[in-house]
Amino acid sequence: MLDIQFIRGNPKAVKEKSKQKGVDVNVEELLELDQKRKKMIAQLEESRQERNEHANSLKKGKPDKAQINKGRELKEKITSAEEVLMPIEKRFKELLTQIPNMPLDEVPVGKSENDNKVIEVVGEKPKFSFEPKSHIEIGEKKDWIDKKRAAKVAGSRFVYLKGDLVRLEWAMNQFGVDRLSDEEWLKNIIEENNLKISPKPFIPILPPAVAKTAVYESTARLDKEETTYKLAEDDLWLNASAEHTLAPMHSGEIIDQTELPMRYVGLTTAFRREAGSYGKDIEGIIRLHQFNKLEIESFTTAEQGVDEHIFLVMIQRKLMEELGLPYQVIQKCTADIGGPNASGWDIDTWMAGQNAYRETHTADYMTDYQARRTKTRYRSKKGEVELVHNNDATVFSERPLIAIIENFQTEEGDVKVPEVLQKYMGGKKKI
Repeated sequence: MLDIQFIRGNPKAVKEKSKQKGVDVNVEELLELDQKRKKMIAQLEESRQERNEHANSLKKGKPDKAQINKGRELKEKITSAEEVLMPIEKRFKELLTQIPNMPLDEVPVGKSENDNKVIEVVGEKPKFSFEPKSHIEIGEKKDWIDKKRAAKVAGSRFVYLKGDLVRLEWAMNQFGVDRLSDEEWLKNIIEENNLKISPKPFIPILPPAVAKTAVYESTARLDKEETTYKLAEDDLWLNASAEHTLAPMHSGEIIDQTELPMRYVGLTTAFRREAGSYGKDIEGIIRLHQFNKLEIESFTTAEQGVDEHIFLVMIQRKLMEELGLPYQVIQKCTADIGGPNASGWDIDTWMAGQNAYRETHTADYMTDYQARRTKTRYRSKKGEVELVHNNDATVFSERPLIAIIENFQTEEGDVKVPEVLQKYMGGKKKI
C-alpha cells in the first residue's frame, strides 16, 4: 500500500493516477478518517499514560476508594475509546488498501491493453515452405498433449503433457536456472545496458504453492473473483504464480543492506481459475487452470529498484534471443500494469501456427508498495530501517514452449530443438 504521508501531501495526484489505472478512490474520506484517527490515537495514548501513572501511584500504599474509582473510570474510558476507534481503523485500512500503486511517470496513460505500446520488434519470423500447424495440432498428433483424458480426470482447461514435450520443458527450465546462476552471464547484461547494480546470481528455490489469506493479501495479488483457487477446508489459497509466495518470503524481517540484492528464481505449479476468459485460447494450452512457471523475485534498495526492473526485462530478452525466438517488447499502459505495479513490461513472442504475437513474459516493478504490506525492510549502512523494493518477472512457462513447437516445426511434423537446449535433451536435435 501507499505511504499515508505521501497521500496526505499529494491527494490530487493520488486520485488522478488511480483513475489512470481505472480505480476510483475516496481520498477525501480516507484523509478525513486519517485526521480523526490521529486525534483519537493521541487521546488514547494520553489516557493510557494517565492510567499507567495512576497504577504506579497505587504501589506506594493501600489505595482508597477514590483512587480505586479513578482507576476504574480510566479503564472504562480507554475501553470505550478503543471500541470507537476500531471501526474507524477498519474503514481507514479498507480505503488505504484500495488505493493502487502510483505508476511511474514514463508509464503511458491508457484505458485498456489496447493502449500498450510496442517499443521494439526483435528477430525474424520463421518462413515455411508449408502451412505451419498450431502447437495443439502437432502436440496431439505426437501424443505430447492429451486434453481429453485430462478433462475426464480434472475437467476442462487441464492437460496431460507427455513424452519429449515434458523433457523439452524441463530442459528449458534447467537452461533458465543455469543462466540465472551464471554471474558472468548476468554481468554482461548489466554492462551492455549500463546498469548500476550487482551481478549477484539468483538462488534457485522451490517455494510453497499455497499461502494463508493474510499473507496472500499482503502481496496485493489475491484476486478472489477471477484468478485464485481456495482450499475449502483450510485458510490457504493456491498460488497463481511463484512470486505470490516468493514476495512474502521475508515478511516481518529486517535484512542487512549487505545482503541486497536478494534474488530468487522459483519454480512452482501455478493455478488460475481464469473466470471470465472462457472462449479464449480454449483449443490450445495457452490459458490453462494449471501450469508450471519459472519466476524471478528480487528485493533491492529504492535506489536500485528501477535498474533492477530494466535488468529483469533484459534477462527475459536475452533468454528469448538465445532460444532463437522472435518477439516484441511491450510497455504496458497504466490500465494494464495492475494495482500493485508502478511499471510493467511484456514480451510477446511470435507463434507461427497462430500467425500472431502472444504474451509469454511479464515484468513487474512494485516499488515499496508490497513491502509496506509485508513489512519487509532492510537496515541501511547508516543504521536506518527502510522498506525494500520488489521486482518480479517471468522466466519460462508453457507459453515459450508453445512458441518453440510452432516456430521450430518441420513439414514432417517434428520439432527442432533449439541449440541451447540440446545438451539438456541428451544431444537430441529434433523431437
